[in-house]
Amino acid sequence: MAQTLIAEPERQTRQYTLLQRLSLFLASWIVPAVIALIGSTLRYRFSVEEGCPGSWEELQHPGIFPFWHRCVIPAAWFFRHRNMAVITSQSLDGEFIARVIQRLGYVAIRGSSTRGGQRALLEAQSFVKQGGGAAFTIDGPRGPRYVAKRGPVYLARGTEVPITPFYVAVEKKWVLNTWDRFVIPKPFSRALLRGGTPIDVPQGADEATLDERYQQMQSALERITDFAENNFAAAWEAGSPVDRHGNPQ
Repeated sequence: MAQTLIAEPERQTRQYTLLQRLSLFLASWIVPAVIALIGSTLRYRFSVEEGCPGSWEELQHPGIFPFWHRCVIPAAWFFRHRNMAVITSQSLDGEFIARVIQRLGYVAIRGSSTRGGQRALLEAQSFVKQGGGAAFTIDGPRGPRYVAKRGPVYLARGTEVPITPFYVAVEKKWVLNTWDRFVIPKPFSRALLRGGTPIDVPQGADEATLDERYQQMQSALERITDFAENNFAAAWEAGSPVDRHGNPQ
């Protein structure tokens, strides 16, 4: 998940206790290493909905990519070093995420719906307009699970770049007893990345249009999640193979 757009890292870091700073330092090295250790063994295939471009190459930047928080690990590995920005909160959890994703080649943009959101949205607009991609853990950071937030819709209106929802299902995994039912893939598992039909948001969209596009995004995320989880074996066999770097084979 590279350049960084974190606004005030020096001041934010000084607010943490010594123990918190030590934990952040260790996590920023250990967690990416664990993700790499697991991710390098995963075997990905790519599947798309009808009406969606037929290969992941056709869905490349610029783009806006919302996905559920539970599949962060397989998604983070697949999209690493692809000029992708991720919006994270200004909380301690957000600092942890920012440090981890930067190790994986992502750009960290700090802000949330409750703090710094407008500035983060403007930074994301600038990044996408310059040809980058923006990814959203759309029900994070605290849930509720499988309820999308509206950030991608506003970003799409400001950039005229489509929203492309996706989901990553993993065949063999550990599922944590957390609010998001967080997934840790087991080494050497198969992974299916399911892409949804892109959603366009007109630049002059009014609130009614924004609501409609938001509902389309929510429905698309539910639809591709259900498909990937309930049709994994058949969809994986029929999917397009990709190499360890996410490129078509």
